[in-house]
Amino acid sequence: MAIYGFGAYYDTDMSAQFKDESLVGVGWAETDAPDLHCFVRQLKVGDIVYLKSFSPSSPNLGIKGIGIISDSVIRNADDTGNTVKIGRNVKWIVNEDFEVPKPKGKGNVRANTAYEEFHPKLQEEIIRRIVSKT
Repeated sequence: MAIYGFGAYYDTDMSAQFKDESLVGVGWAETDAPDLHCFVRQLKVGDIVYLKSFSPSSPNLGIKGIGIISDSVIRNADDTGNTVKIGRNVKWIVNEDFEVPKPKGKGNVRANTAYEEFHPKLQEEIIRRIVSKT
């Protein structure tokens, strides 16, 4: 099990659609972002994902949902309304928006579309929020 952050802004905030459709993914076509398509395909059942909102000028990281990859199905544009080019099914556990202080350190990945979360404080907060819902 690992924890992954996903951006949810594709010219508009997609977090509600992700939650409504039990989905997480990326909006880039494979020809434009083959690395992100590989990234999404390698996610495993039981991995934790969170939707993030990142503004470099804000002291906080916005979290818009936390969920768990629920199966091995790879979703594509045909079944996501063409907005998400590749995605995975998610059981959303935490649906409310909240903010956490941006972790201290040299982490430079939070502006990326998707990444594995390694910061211990953020991992602890995500796990704490999941446990409080179960």
